[in-house]
Amino acid sequence: MPDRVILAIGTKKGIFVAESSKARGSFALRGPSGPGIPVYAALIDTRGKPRIYASSCNPFFGMKVLRSTDLGKKFQETKSAPAFPKDDGRALANIWALEPGAGRDDLWAGVEPASLFRSPDGGDTWEMVPGISNHEHSRKWLPGNGGLCLHTILRDGRDGNRMHLGISTGGHYLSEDGGATFRASNNGVGAGFVPDPYPEFGQCVHKIVGHEDAPGRLYMQNHGGWATWDGPGGPRPDIGVLRSDDHGKSWRSIAKGLPSDFGFPIVVHPHDADTVYVMPHDMTRTCPGGAPAVWRSANGGGTWKRLAKGFPKKESFFTVQRDGMTMDRLKSSALYFGTTTGQLWIGRDGGEEWSCLYDSLPPIHCVKVAVV
Repeated sequence: MPDRVILAIGTKKGIFVAESSKARGSFALRGPSGPGIPVYAALIDTRGKPRIYASSCNPFFGMKVLRSTDLGKKFQETKSAPAFPKDDGRALANIWALEPGAGRDDLWAGVEPASLFRSPDGGDTWEMVPGISNHEHSRKWLPGNGGLCLHTILRDGRDGNRMHLGISTGGHYLSEDGGATFRASNNGVGAGFVPDPYPEFGQCVHKIVGHEDAPGRLYMQNHGGWATWDGPGGPRPDIGVLRSDDHGKSWRSIAKGLPSDFGFPIVVHPHDADTVYVMPHDMTRTCPGGAPAVWRSANGGGTWKRLAKGFPKKESFFTVQRDGMTMDRLKSSALYFGTTTGQLWIGRDGGEEWSCLYDSLPPIHCVKVAVV
């Protein structure tokens, strides 16, 4: 039976791996691997013998993909990394997402500039997916504050042909034929920074999550902030935290009751599709008022509860990035998030009480968890 909790922590200075028993009383830290090189994407692949994958954004030698078969004790480079064809005109700037595919060795990678790649052999070879990478909209997408990145790859656990992508700033794209073709699907998703607040595409989607027990249910953290910030034309409706019940074909706001609809991560409870977590930021990309809190809805976004036990009450202005928060699958699930100031937090009992596991890591870009 699974008996270990594994955290993969991607930072500005390489990837760290933390390990604990199911009791999660304390974690043993190892790393960094790929030292000194930023890691923006990680994956703990539990299909068969566990493997950990990580991107490695080397400014001198280009992008690499790292792979470990011993739970992070040692990483090695795969034989290749995603790369655009020589005549494409685009150059790979970063890898923002690594996700498992259908087969044992099938992997997907979302990159910057926004494109999708697939590997059939565990990351040793890669091919570009033209259905989105060469989409008719692709040359019209513009970079957001963090770049032009394809950061979310969400496969439908029940319908293997359905796939959702999140692109900043492209929006939400849906495939229903296994990734052969994609269409923009942003009905109700706002983009308050452009004259038309509800365009066909061009939204700055921050993250999309779903749940295998609720086909069609999706949650999105979008670039909102209009509840607290007057943009062009004055205040706009809350467009930052959204829900879809029809496989992403239409979206509606569930931001009412939050201190801000702006934020980056969004997490759905592994055992309850109605329970969802966000970490609001204000438009400075930090905790509102310097008082950090995670907010939980137990009814699919109908109402929200502030969870802050164990956090500083003031003067704490950190940022949590889009893949910086996650949740384990144990019976009494815990949340984890990492900050851009190098703190790694755990929220036991579904986030009811928080404590800091590590307070001096390099700036944290992503946190992934698995029970193995």
